[in-house]
Amino acid sequence: MTRLSQSVDRLTALLRGEDLAADAAVRELLELTTQRRGLDLSDLSPTEQATLIAERSQELQPSADALAQRIVDAQKKPRPFVAKFGIDPTGHEVHLGHAVPMLILSRFQRMDHQVVFIVGDVTAKIGDPSGRSDERPALTDADIARNLTTYRQQVTPFFDFARAQFRHNGDWLREIKLPRLIEITAQIPVSMPLQREDFRKRLDTGQGLSLAELLYSVVMALDSVEINTDLEVGGIDQFLNMQMCRKVMDICGQTPELLVATSLIEGTDGTGAKMSKSKGNYVPLTAPAGEIFGKIMSVPDRVVEPYFRALSEWRDAELAVTSGRLAAGSLHPMDLKKILAGEVTAAIHGVDAAMKARDEFVARFSKRTFADVEDLPSIDDLGQTVIDIVKALGFARSNGDVRRVAEQNGLRIVVESDTGQNQITLTADEAREPLAAVLKNKVNGRFGDCYLKVGRKLARINVA
Repeated sequence: MTRLSQSVDRLTALLRGEDLAADAAVRELLELTTQRRGLDLSDLSPTEQATLIAERSQELQPSADALAQRIVDAQKKPRPFVAKFGIDPTGHEVHLGHAVPMLILSRFQRMDHQVVFIVGDVTAKIGDPSGRSDERPALTDADIARNLTTYRQQVTPFFDFARAQFRHNGDWLREIKLPRLIEITAQIPVSMPLQREDFRKRLDTGQGLSLAELLYSVVMALDSVEINTDLEVGGIDQFLNMQMCRKVMDICGQTPELLVATSLIEGTDGTGAKMSKSKGNYVPLTAPAGEIFGKIMSVPDRVVEPYFRALSEWRDAELAVTSGRLAAGSLHPMDLKKILAGEVTAAIHGVDAAMKARDEFVARFSKRTFADVEDLPSIDDLGQTVIDIVKALGFARSNGDVRRVAEQNGLRIVVESDTGQNQITLTADEAREPLAAVLKNKVNGRFGDCYLKVGRKLARINVA
């Protein structure tokens, strides 16, 4: 029995037999799954390794059988099997959407293969055109240098860089000579990049398309040539770019890499759009534990299972157990979402931080007692209007935003005392009054612990 199958047996028994709303059971579950994220997978056979990778791949080219055979072939050579992932530092934050292929790459490391993490300090100068309707704003060298400063630190929860390689593609791309680039591109038909739907749409609508963007996938492919990659991992939006890597490797006399393309996860805003920095619907890996937990709890229920599949180490059999309990009514969807939020938080910050974030979330939103929440902002100047206070806290951007929250009955004063909690809804007109006046009129001096609640956001009011 492999180490992974033993882990699955333990977790399955826990999922079947325990009250998954209980803190003790959830902690045990998170400890098991966090341990699995670091589990040595080198005792899996090549076929078992390929099956594990295929489970979470939207596309595996050419096939899982080809991957198993490539691993077998690598075992006969002095050079290890090499798996690669690349990311361009077009912003300063790495987010959970990027983590999906990184989790697959981390499995290859734990299978005892060589993992190469590439930061595209040169390809960022072009900017990946995949899925875009216009050209990316140009980045300066200073922008790129600033963005990539903390990339290694941000992705450290997923990799052991004592064994994995962390590379900048500028180390080799800056050495490429024009005759070499011409030699390669002369063997690539223009029809290959122009078959992309996003490029065709831009041309059809008269949007700009630069020659540099046409060359992006070729330049990216030179990373694979430099590393002599056996397999590349990326999101499904990178699939055509990765196919170009296969083409260029073949041109350069290398065996084309295998491709693993992962599904794109939906963002946190409930619109169905993919998680993206440009849309603001992302969860940064740098976020505090409480923020990560809260953002995961805010996602629609329909994405809970896709998030589990993309962001956890759970196997299909384990997900089937929770699906069965949901259908039977022995597991509440909210309790499963709390487990998901804990799973993602623990992956970044550890189990203790995840359990603390869970406790604070329950205190804030489930038990509706807020006194134990440690990280609330404070309101000291009660002479400001409620609108100004809400904007100063960053809970809303404009007067109109505050008005809309009030019209939806989401603007409230919360008073907690030994006898319970009282939530007082404020109107849009009352939001224009000083907070001190609102407290005097609405609370009438009967203060316990006092809070301002704006939708799901909360701040402590210092009334002393």
